[in-house]
Amino acid sequence: MDHKVVAFVTGGASGLGEATVRRIVNDGGRAMILDLAVERGEKLAEEMGGRALFQKTDVTSPESVQAALDKTIEGFGRVDVVVNCAGIGVAEKVLGKKGPHNLDNFAKILQINLIGSFNVIRLAAAKMVENGPNPGGERGVIISTASVAAYEGQIGQAAYSASKGGIVGMTLPIAREMAIHGIRVMTIAPGLFETPMFDALPEEARKSLGAMIPFPSRLGYPEEFALLVKSIVENPMLNGTTIRLDGAIRMQPR
Repeated sequence: MDHKVVAFVTGGASGLGEATVRRIVNDGGRAMILDLAVERGEKLAEEMGGRALFQKTDVTSPESVQAALDKTIEGFGRVDVVVNCAGIGVAEKVLGKKGPHNLDNFAKILQINLIGSFNVIRLAAAKMVENGPNPGGERGVIISTASVAAYEGQIGQAAYSASKGGIVGMTLPIAREMAIHGIRVMTIAPGLFETPMFDALPEEARKSLGAMIPFPSRLGYPEEFALLVKSIVENPMLNGTTIRLDGAIRMQPR
């Protein structure tokens, strides 16, 4: 796939999504930044100098995602790459001090992380099938974000792990279905990365978390996530699987 892609990046105003937007634009592509954080999103789009647009988007809303896709095609002519980075994380035990896990909280995490990702995939795929294929027959690439918690969820991560495990689980069946259209479907499962989720932690706590990672013994940089996105886009044989990006960490129960 050509470097000068048009990417549709959810959660694109910060963290892994922001790094992905920067990488795509710096490599000569264009990006649509989708996020609920209007100020950050608009600032990033402005910084990209017309090579990125921002649209306030709720990934759980079909109407909101459809409007963002329409704006992308209006502004850049097509959608080549989707990168799902929008998501939330809440720690809550099944049996906590206040009683059983709040069911609304469980549903909310699945609604945003899993159903939101699927909502974007299904609507974006409907646009991608209209793309003319490249010489290799490819029309697009869809990349979602899971987590190592999909495999080694810690105590308190039942909802988060379920949402990320769902993303891993749907990757292959969607890739198999999209194969006839020349659309590849991949997932990245990051380990511990420097994202807004860790911003509130003191420096010592961040170092302690980084020391848990065998090598390199530090938190991952969002730019390293973006580099893997680039590699997936460029390598046509990557399809239907989840790549762990974690420095060999295997999470402990707590």
